[in-house]
Amino acid sequence: MGIFTLHLIALGLAMDAFAVSVSNGICYKKTGPKQAFKMAFVFGLFQAGMPLIGYYAGSTVSEAVAFLDHWIALVLLTFIGTTMVYGAVKGMRNPEIKVIKTVCTFRELFVQGVATSIDAFAVGISFAVIQTNIYFALFLIGIDTFVCCFIGVFLGKRFGGLLQEKAEFFGGVILILIGVKIFVEHMLK
Repeated sequence: MGIFTLHLIALGLAMDAFAVSVSNGICYKKTGPKQAFKMAFVFGLFQAGMPLIGYYAGSTVSEAVAFLDHWIALVLLTFIGTTMVYGAVKGMRNPEIKVIKTVCTFRELFVQGVATSIDAFAVGISFAVIQTNIYFALFLIGIDTFVCCFIGVFLGKRFGGLLQEKAEFFGGVILILIGVKIFVEHMLK
């Protein structure tokens, strides 16, 4: 898998965390550079850690299902992407954003990190099936997520709720297109 495709996957995965970072920028009154760094670090760590877990889980069965690898990647990425698009559309129809607290606690941030990285676990399984260089992929996912989330916090503070659902929608569409690309490339071999 090429670096461009890996960056697209990384950006697609980062969109959930980006949307939450924008939301955190909107909802928490005291979000400065220190808090933005902490949020971005936690999101980057979870987005890079979950594919690793998925990769090793997927590696145990990848040889047995190698002939289905393109189908598995297509189904997993399409499912994840569709779920993200559905959540974004649902959020656009029911926009209810209000300032609740002044600071995001570590417990809240931990829960957000887990919640936004569940889809990355499934991507890790597909990485194992199509035999991707997992450590390079994790590096890109972690860095891309960190940068997106750091910027997202400040965008949330500045522009409010305009970007939240649009980012998640775009991320879902990217994942669906990557699943289709992997499938088509394999079928044309």
